[in-house]
Amino acid sequence: MKISNLLLVAALVAAALHPAGIAQATSSRIKDIASLQSGRENQLIGYGLVVGMQGTGDSLRSSPFTEQSMRAMLQNLGISTQGNQSNSKNVAAVMVTANLPSFASPGSRIDVSVSSLGDATSLRGGTLVMTSLTGADGQIYAVAQGSVIVSGFSAQGDAASLTEGVTTAGRVPGGAIIERELPSKFKDSVNLVLQLRNPDFSTSVRIADAVNAYARRTWGDPIAESRDSQEVIVQKPRSADLTRLMADLENLVVTTDSPAKVVINERTGTIVIGADVRVSRVAVSYGTLTVQVTETPQVIQPEPFSRGETALQPQTDITAQKTGGPVAVLDGPDLKTLVAGLNNIGVKPDGIISILQAIKSAGALQAELVLQ
Repeated sequence: MKISNLLLVAALVAAALHPAGIAQATSSRIKDIASLQSGRENQLIGYGLVVGMQGTGDSLRSSPFTEQSMRAMLQNLGISTQGNQSNSKNVAAVMVTANLPSFASPGSRIDVSVSSLGDATSLRGGTLVMTSLTGADGQIYAVAQGSVIVSGFSAQGDAASLTEGVTTAGRVPGGAIIERELPSKFKDSVNLVLQLRNPDFSTSVRIADAVNAYARRTWGDPIAESRDSQEVIVQKPRSADLTRLMADLENLVVTTDSPAKVVINERTGTIVIGADVRVSRVAVSYGTLTVQVTETPQVIQPEPFSRGETALQPQTDITAQKTGGPVAVLDGPDLKTLVAGLNNIGVKPDGIISILQAIKSAGALQAELVLQ
């Protein structure tokens, strides 16, 4: 999709939200913009082996840790491998990672990600053998095992090869069983701490006001306080059940706010302009210089019956072309006008990126410019 189309879509969305062209804040539920501090996820990690690949595993000479792990696993299963040398290529050492959800109970299943450690070329068709997953405290919280699903593929012939996606990483859906629950208990909490996913003082205060308005109707006293741009503290009333309190609060609707930003990805040419972005009145002109170098060598033949030699005479033609559009006045009091002004200049994505960076340098872009 061309950048002009992307900008036009942004303009149409802004116009649909507010036909007059003035940005309006979005109303969202608290559960969509904030998370419970005691309900955060925890990261798990483990080291294991994937077996069953068709000759695409680790080469045991280049990955000695794979052979050591395989020998240790077989010894634990009662099989002696001393004195034997294995040349198997269907085993790969992997790192296994997973996120332990909040309030997870023993017996429930979670997805795990598997990534190759050695020189294996593909994990397709492999099976992850029993792997313990530990947390930051060193305790085992889950055990993973199952078939590895790899989205990428690779094909190779005598003179060419094709690889699509990543073949050395995959997932095991529902491959880990939780063996230990987290020590903290939700019911033991004396208050609730709501953490905003996008920190903002205005949104934080509005969340506290919405919770206090609900608390005054229910218990007659306010229970929430905005600590900073990210945290809102909610005190638990004596007569309230904490689970029901959280269920009621997370469905309250709050008008969100966010700072104006322009996000630019120079690699892909993607530009995302926020609804609150403003541009002061500026004059913009964009021009490019194109230099074309053409090599047309000529072959010079010697005269007949002469002792001369055939020579190659180089000939280079260099042309320069400078193109520049007219000077356009760009004034963006709202998103729709800004997008229309950028489209009227008629430049390519890299040109619009350069224009936005120059407008920011001139101090006319009233927004944060984020370069990715």
